[in-house]
Order: sequence, then C-alpha cells, then structure tokens
Amino acid sequence: MVDNKKSSQISGFYKLPVNERVKVIKKFANLDDNETNLLSSCLDIGIADRMIENALGSFEIPLGIAVNFKINGKDYLVPMATEETSVIAAASNSAKIARIKGGFKTECTEPLMIGQIQILHMDDIAGAAQKLMSKKKEILALANEQDKILVKFGGGAKDIEVRILDSEIGKMIVVHLVVDVRDAMGANAVNTMCEALTPMMEEITGGKVRLRIISNLADKRIAKAKAVFDKEKMGGEHVVDAFLESYNLAAVDPYRAATHNKGIMNGIDALIIATGNDFRAIEAGAHAYAARNGQYTSLSRYYKDKNGNLVGELELPMAVGIIGGAGNIHPKAKVCKKILGIKTAKELAEIVVSVGLAQNFAAVFALSTVGIQKGHMSLHAKNIAVMAGAKGEEIDKVANQIVKEGKIKLDRAEKILKEIR
Repeated sequence: MVDNKKSSQISGFYKLPVNERVKVIKKFANLDDNETNLLSSCLDIGIADRMIENALGSFEIPLGIAVNFKINGKDYLVPMATEETSVIAAASNSAKIARIKGGFKTECTEPLMIGQIQILHMDDIAGAAQKLMSKKKEILALANEQDKILVKFGGGAKDIEVRILDSEIGKMIVVHLVVDVRDAMGANAVNTMCEALTPMMEEITGGKVRLRIISNLADKRIAKAKAVFDKEKMGGEHVVDAFLESYNLAAVDPYRAATHNKGIMNGIDALIIATGNDFRAIEAGAHAYAARNGQYTSLSRYYKDKNGNLVGELELPMAVGIIGGAGNIHPKAKVCKKILGIKTAKELAEIVVSVGLAQNFAAVFALSTVGIQKGHMSLHAKNIAVMAGAKGEEIDKVANQIVKEGKIKLDRAEKILKEIR
C-alpha cells in the first residue's frame, strides 16, 4: 500500500537515470524485487498466448510515471503507458500547478452499467413494454441468480428501463438492465445476465430477442474532476483569458472538440492501458457522451473564479475495474495498480478523470501561449536523434544541439551526428 505521508511532488524526477527512478518508485509503493524487475521486463509468451489468439510475442509501449498528483488530499504517482512524446511531462506539470490550490477534487456515481436486450417482431409494442415493466421483479430476480457473488457484495441487477425505438426495419423494444458491478468493469457479469434473460423476455413479449450485450455508453457511471489552476503560475490573468478563448472554440465547434477531447484521452488511455483496463470501451463511451446533447462538444469545461484563477472541470463515463480482465492477468498491470495503491474501482476512476483533466489543461495551456510544438518538439528531439542513428550518449548530444538551433529535423540531426563521430 502506498504510504500517503510520502509526497508525489518529486523534484527533478525526470532528470534521474532510469535505475534511480525505479528506486524511488520501489520505495514509494513498497514494491518487492520481483515487482520492480517486472517494470523493465517483457510479457511472458506463455501469458500472451493465453490472453489472445495466434500469439507471436508482445509489442512493448513505454511505461512511465506522472508525478505531482494530489487527488482528494492524497498523493499519487501515476503509471502511464504511452508512445506519445510529452504526455507524461505535460500531465506532471499540470498536476504541479493544480497542487497550489489543493489539487484535484473528484466524485463518482455508483458503478452502474447498462446491458441492452433488443426485442423484435411483436404485434403490440406498447402492450409488450407494459408487460415487461409489470414483470420487473421477476426479471431482476432471474438476472441476479446468474451472479450470486456479485449480489453478496452489494451489487447485482437493480433496475430495468424499457425503450421503444423506431428504425428502418420497424419498431423495436430495447430493455436496459441496470447492474451494479461493484469493483469490476462489468462486461462479463452484465452480458451473462442479459443472455440468461432471453427466454423470459421472449415469453413476456411474444417477440424475438436479437442483441444481448453491455453498452459502452456508461452514462450511469460518471466520474467528475475539478481543479483550480493558479493564475500567477500560469503567467497572469491575461493568460487565463487566452486559455478561455482557446477552450471556447472546442465548446462550439466539433472539429476542434475532436482534437480537444483527444488530448484528454492521451492521458486517460495511458493510465487505462497501464492498469489493464479496456481503453477502447472508455474511448467509445467518452466520445458518445460528448455528443449526448445532439452535437459533439468538449468533455471539459473551464471558467474563471472570483479571484481570476482558472477552474477546470471534467465529466465522463468511467467503466473501469480493479478485478477481472487483463488487469488481473498482466503482471505489469498488477504492479501498476500497486503503485497507485488503489483499493476500489471508484478510486481508480477518480484518478483517471483527474489525469484526463490535467492532460487537457496542459494541451490548451500550450496552444493558447507558446503553441503546441515548442514543448512537444523539444521532447521529440531525442526521437529524431535515434532516427538519425544516434546511440548512447550521442542521443542527448544530438538532441540538445537541434533543440538549441531550433532545427528539430532529421537531416540536421544526421549532419550533427556525422560531425560528432
């Protein structure tokens, strides 16, 4: 368990050699030697072969740590798996600014997931819908027989909703089975319940059940984060105003909103992958939620407080779990969860939405001031140096020179490397 007396605000963490960073994480999260060694190891082919079909090996994504995060008064070091330059640095810097005013404040709704059951070919749609609602108690009882352990821990099927939809093939009923999945993502439990209800649904309605599957628009399972970003640390109230001007384009224009929300997901996906959760489900739910009012828009919201500081808020569906799925199979995902020190899916959701807000703030802050390329390309310089053929100490030498010159280009890196050699 992470000792919360230890701070995630680690000065100069990025300057440390990799082995020294690992030592810091080992001490912070109380990792043993085996867990520490896993951080730099590849996935065992035997495990990979059990996780997917036709396995050949594993495809490694860099794993790093975002520092400075304080969420609901608790410090976290956040593992992030990403191949994109500047993501972890940006999240860490945003979290550092947010700490000045107390860090991130979060809240979550109950872990309710929706299972959809599609019913077709009924003579009396309205009558069938009424019959379904009249049998709600029996439907929930049958659903809960499928997962008595989940029910034992306070979860299980809690409600049904009956919707009548029109389509090109005629009207249909879609029943929403609302299930409290506790600390799981919930797909297996919900899908099992939906499939078990098929005979009963057909008997009640006289129709034919077709699809029975979980919805990734988990709009009953919402996570929210809020942070105040200090105006002086940002550079003054005029910078806050510039930020708000940039943000408002995403609020009204889907073309900008798509890129704006992608910036949010840069951080979220990296943490979701690191913990063995389903980043595709989170992505799908987030983007659908962004269009819930009829137009695709920003998932985040920004405004000024009475003192002129920037206030940021982020709200989105958050179907994450700490039990089941790849997170309980992948050794590195298990270590990442230990680094976080999480005990519930709710706590993980709170961290995820905070990281998303931090990542979004960093992107819009850069865009509204120096531009996105300055910081991004400076960090990208090492990639350019490697592409030019630099090795070992040559990488830093080449990268530093092309940054100094402001010519972060492959041909210039190749020329500098030849001069060094």
